[in-house]
Amino acid sequence: MFLASFKTDLDILTIPPKIFFEPTFDNYIFVFECSYIIKGLINSLIIMGSVIALTIPISMLAAYSFTRFNVGGGQFQFYILTVRMFPPIAAIVPFFVVFRDLGLLDNLLSPIILNTLFNMPFTIWLLAGFIREIQQDLEEAAMIGGATRFEAFYEITLPLIAPALAVAAVFAAIFTWNEFLFAFILTRSEAITVTRVMAGFYTERGILWGPLSACATLCTVPMFILVLIIQKYIVRGLTFGAVR
Repeated sequence: MFLASFKTDLDILTIPPKIFFEPTFDNYIFVFECSYIIKGLINSLIIMGSVIALTIPISMLAAYSFTRFNVGGGQFQFYILTVRMFPPIAAIVPFFVVFRDLGLLDNLLSPIILNTLFNMPFTIWLLAGFIREIQQDLEEAAMIGGATRFEAFYEITLPLIAPALAVAAVFAAIFTWNEFLFAFILTRSEAITVTRVMAGFYTERGILWGPLSACATLCTVPMFILVLIIQKYIVRGLTFGAVR
């Protein structure tokens, strides 16, 4: 994909593929001349940031409730996870009708709400597994010392699950950034996302492979930067609880 973004259409379609070729920046120039690419990137960043800001705190508190207070008797958490298993295509028509009646079509709120809804079951399930690995005796000792339940959670549990929160945030960010169905059905021009922009390179004249590759390469940059920034937390989070 990265190499194709610097190739001409002739070089891209050459069989066998060319290893050595004269690079061109025409594809990137074409992409940046597209009036929607900057808006799509900004909208996707806003949606992703909003989904993380909503999903992680709510999921963290829900996961804590499931593990410490046994909410739902152990079954309710599984029922929530089934929402993630549910194919979004099966519910897109009711969602479209609801958001149309609310006047939220082509509005950033609609993808934010739906991405939060579909990301939350997975993050709850993920965080609950990490919280179970933390000994409840630590919190009880703090409460015996005079701390409230919230203070024990804030001072003891929250710092210990920080790597897990980073992992959950990365998964929520990737799922939201790559989401296409909701963006394709519920957005047009004002709330267009970067995945919706890439779909525009499928034209009646064929697929514009060069600009599509350039746009896809640009779209990987935010995720690449995000993972680089918090990679140490990801490694800690993925190995959390593996060794006692």
